[in-house]
Amino acid sequence: MNRRTALVLFLSALALSGQTKKYKGPRPPKADVVYLVHASNLVPTEVSEATEEKRKDDTANIVKGASSPAKTPLAEPIFILESEKLNPDKLELYAMTVKNGNREVAVPNNPKKAKNMKPLRLSMTKLEQNLYRIEANQWLDNGEYCLSPSGSQQVFCFQVY
Repeated sequence: MNRRTALVLFLSALALSGQTKKYKGPRPPKADVVYLVHASNLVPTEVSEATEEKRKDDTANIVKGASSPAKTPLAEPIFILESEKLNPDKLELYAMTVKNGNREVAVPNNPKKAKNMKPLRLSMTKLEQNLYRIEANQWLDNGEYCLSPSGSQQVFCFQVY
């Protein structure tokens, strides 16, 4: 058997074996809501819309309340999402600061300073059609955080404690 034939057979077998694997973990009860994974339990993140407030030096995206009811002790949280309308590739992770009893992400108005503000790192794995595992790809300090689709005011908030 020549090498090409062996390679084609190997890749075919690999592709077929990948199709038979089914995700066996917990499934989100609602589509387009991001859930924190705690072993076999799913904790829904706080779903909200941020309001935009223009200021002298920055633009703040504000979520009401000083803390999120969705909490995790994990410094590198894992999320699961069943997507119908929400594009998981567009999700970005941001640290929030608490000011005046609300949580906010402030983006500098100066384009040079705003360029340095980047979302925190995420990795994503497609588990099945429309089912995704999303992981913080860096250590998160205790505090308030949100996942938000790029270009949207929709937020999925949580707290690391």
